[in-house]
Amino acid sequence: MKNTRPWWLYISIMFFVVLLLTEYFVDSGNTLAIIEQPVLQFFMVMFLILLIAIALVIESVETVMFESLSKEAKERYLDSKSSSENEAWSRKMYTKLLGAKPIEAESEIILDHNYDGIRELDNKLPPWWVYMFYGTIIFAVVYLVRFHVFNDYTQEMEYEQKMEIARIEVEEYKKTAKGLVDANTVELLTEASDIKAGEKIFSANCIACHMADGGGGIGPNLTDEYWILGGGIKNVFNTISEGGRDGKGMIAWKQVLKPVEMAQVASYILTKINGSTPAQGKAPEGEIWKDPNAQ
Repeated sequence: MKNTRPWWLYISIMFFVVLLLTEYFVDSGNTLAIIEQPVLQFFMVMFLILLIAIALVIESVETVMFESLSKEAKERYLDSKSSSENEAWSRKMYTKLLGAKPIEAESEIILDHNYDGIRELDNKLPPWWVYMFYGTIIFAVVYLVRFHVFNDYTQEMEYEQKMEIARIEVEEYKKTAKGLVDANTVELLTEASDIKAGEKIFSANCIACHMADGGGGIGPNLTDEYWILGGGIKNVFNTISEGGRDGKGMIAWKQVLKPVEMAQVASYILTKINGSTPAQGKAPEGEIWKDPNAQ
C-alpha cells in the first residue's frame, strides 16, 4: 500500500536522534563532535543517504503493492485515504499552527470594510507566533529576576571566567605540547624516547666542538659543574637556542633545531653527559652553577 505518512519527517527525526546520540557519547570538549572529527561528518552523510534509500525502497514496494490491487480495492483505499482519520499528521499540525480559517468559512470573519470590492478578513494571529511571543515574555521575566534582582553575574564577570578557563586550558595544552616550549617554559625531559632523540641530535651536531663524550674541544667541557652561561635546563636550552658568547661562542641553533629538539638535546646533556667522566676532559670554564630553586 502507498504510505500516507510523511517519510521525510521520520528520516529527519531519526537523523537528528542519531546526531544527538553521537554528540552525547563522543567526547570532543567544547567543540561539536561533528565539527571536530571529519569522520563523523562522513558517517552522518552516509547514514542520511542510507535512510533516504530505505525510504525510497519502501515507497517503491508500497507502490507496487498498490498497483497489484483490484480496481474496487484501490477505490476503497483511496476513499479511506481522503478521510479525516487518515489525514497526514504534518498537515494537521500545519493547519493547527497556522490557525487560519478555511476558504469556505471566511464569511464568518469578513469585516464591513470594503475598498473597491476588496474585503478585509479579521484573522487572528497565528498560534505559533503567539506562543513564541509568550515565550519571549517568560524569558524576559526570568532574565530580569536572575540578573537584575538577584544579580547573578555580569558580562564582565562572565568574560573574566571564560578567559581564566581559556588560560588554564592553554597551560594544560602547553604541558603536553613539547613543540611550544621556550626558555621560560621548558622542563627537563626524562622519557627514554626524548633522551634517545637528544643523543642523536648531539651526535649529529655537537660532537665536533664538545666531543662525543662531552669532554670538550673547541667548545667547553659539558661533564663538570662549571657553566659559562649558567646550568640547568632553562639556561642550557637558552644557550642552545640563542648561541654562546658574542664573537666566540657557538651559533644560535634556533634556526636549525625545533624547540622540542633543543629541549631533547639539553635534557640529554644534563641527564647523560653532565656528571660523567670523559676520556680527556677539558679544563673547567665559567663558574660553578647551583640551582637557585634547590632546597
